[in-house]
Amino acid sequence: MAEQHPIQGLMYTAMQSIRDMIDVNTIVGDPVETPDGTIIIPISKVGLGFGVGGSDHSAGKTPPDKPNMFGGGAGGGVSISPVAFMVVGKGQIRLMPVNPNSTVYDRILDMVPTAIDKLVEGADFIKNTIKAKKDAKEGTSISPVDNALSDLSEE
Repeated sequence: MAEQHPIQGLMYTAMQSIRDMIDVNTIVGDPVETPDGTIIIPISKVGLGFGVGGSDHSAGKTPPDKPNMFGGGAGGGVSISPVAFMVVGKGQIRLMPVNPNSTVYDRILDMVPTAIDKLVEGADFIKNTIKAKKDAKEGTSISPVDNALSDLSEE
């Protein structure tokens, strides 16, 4: 088996240290449950960098009585930044960005599903109210609430 060069040992140690520091829970954090049953999951961005270098002075230039000379080093850094929180509860999932500089368009896109739900609810209420007034004119008096309940039971 070939002898391992010292630079390989430095690289291996650096990679093992990074592997030990980073796991999937660093990016998608552990969920936290609030008292009302809502679950909040933190999401982060991880930046990682490292470098390894060395110098080997034993390439046939050292005297036989001197040991092989090797100089080397390794360095690295990790940056973890929160990006958003995923909020799961009350029948919906929302991604809440941490960046306060998010654009107006991002906020509008976040609000679209809720706005559509409200519009549908409003349209159903108007339809039921009109139907109740029409029924009242024809002599059959059904309240809008009863009408809405009958619509739900038909579905």
